[in-house]
Formats: sequence, C-alpha cells, structure tokens
Amino acid sequence: MAEAAVTLPVVLLAALLMINGAMAGFAAVNAANAANMGARMGSVAQGNAVAVAVAAAQDALSHAPVGTYRVRAWGGGAPGVPIVVQVEWEVPSFLGGLTAFFGRAGPAKFSGTATAVWRGEGW
Repeated sequence: MAEAAVTLPVVLLAALLMINGAMAGFAAVNAANAANMGARMGSVAQGNAVAVAVAAAQDALSHAPVGTYRVRAWGGGAPGVPIVVQVEWEVPSFLGGLTAFFGRAGPAKFSGTATAVWRGEGW
C-alpha cells in the first residue's frame, strides 16, 4: 500500500502532463493549418484579400474543439505582394495549480503563435 501512495501522485502528474501536452500540440497544429489555409485563400482572392484570409482561417478554426484562437492578417491586395496570416492560440493548463504543491507556481495557460505567408497570385 505504501508503494501506491508514493507512485500514484507521480503517475497522475505524468498523465496530466501528457494530456496538457497533447492539447497544446493539437491547438498548435490547428492554428498552423488555419494560418496556412487563410494565407492561401487570401493569396488567390480577387478582392479584399485580408478579409478573405481572416474568414478562411476562422472557418478552419470553427471546428476545433480545443483552445481559443485569435486571427490577424495583413498585406496582399496586389499580385506579388505577400499576405501574412497570424493565428494566436491558448489552451488551459491543468498543471498550474498542481505545481504549487512543489513550491512553484506553474503557468495558467499554454499559448503560441502560428504564422503563414503566401505571395499574392495575379492574372
């Protein structure tokens, strides 16, 4: 029984770390894919490339079950001019409160940024 009392907290902490890592990785991949989709759609848009890029990125993120996202875009508008789409993501951290037991406060959330740049198409 003493072995379980020692190993159970370690196993639970490792499990929460894996779950948080998977959530952060999933949100990062969603953000990267949305930024890429938005930049691609904005690069081929015939008018108002920034609005098209933001709408495409937000549509790609509308089905993401994990995380919160913010989309920004700029550039484009003429053939050859790059359009940049940036997606910022956040997921909650389950470890923040638990690390206080070890004498250190952990992060309340994990966050990151994904950026995609495409050259504007023209014909």
